[in-house]
This record gives sequence, C-alpha cells and structure tokens, in this order.
Amino acid sequence: MSGYTPDEKLRFEQIIKLRRQWLKDQELSPREPVVQAKPLGPVAKFWAGFLEPKTLWRLYTYKAYKGGVFTLTRLLIPGWIIHYYVKYHLDEKLYGIVELKPKLFPGDVILETNEVVPDLPKTHGHH
Repeated sequence: MSGYTPDEKLRFEQIIKLRRQWLKDQELSPREPVVQAKPLGPVAKFWAGFLEPKTLWRLYTYKAYKGGVFTLTRLLIPGWIIHYYVKYHLDEKLYGIVELKPKLFPGDVILETNEVVPDLPKTHGHH
C-alpha cells in the first residue's frame, strides 16, 4: 500500500485549508483595532509628548544627560583617582603615610616641628 487513502487526502487538504484561513484571519486590516483609544491622562500625555522624536525638550534633555555622563566619567572620576593617587602615594612629605607611628622617648626630636620631647615629670609618690 502506497500513499494516502482518499479519506486521508481529503482530511489533509481540509487541515491545510483551515490553517491558511486561520493565518489569513490573523492579519489586521488598516482599520483595526476597532476599539476606541481612551483619552490619555496628564502623566501619559506628558510622556507621549516628551518621547516624540525631534522635540526641543527631548533634545535638550539628551544634551544635558550626555554632558553629565561626560563630566562624571571623563572629568570627575578620573580627577578623583588622580587626586587620591597623588595625595596618598606620591606625597614626599615626611610621615605622609604612617603605617606605624614611631615611639617617642624623652629627648627625641619630632621631625615635623624640630621640637625636643621634654623629660617626664618627677613624681615623689610611692608606686
């Protein structure tokens, strides 16, 4: 037995015809959708007008955004990184970064001020 029976052929053709009709029904005509659009509220009306291309408000907002991004990414953040590096890693001041403060004893000279640490006061208590 080769091929479809006449009943199977008829059923197959009917299914193809129904599928084609269903696909054709999915296409919208220029008049659709038929449902009337609701009037926009104040916020939706603002955004609808704001998002229209080539409006003055949109162009200036975009320019301000791009200027802010440029200022932040090309000026402020690199400037902060450079300032941090110079302040904490290139500073040649004596004791600019102190990991452990040196111990001071009486008679030592403080390098920043060239002062001499005074002797401890003499106490006459019984300890």
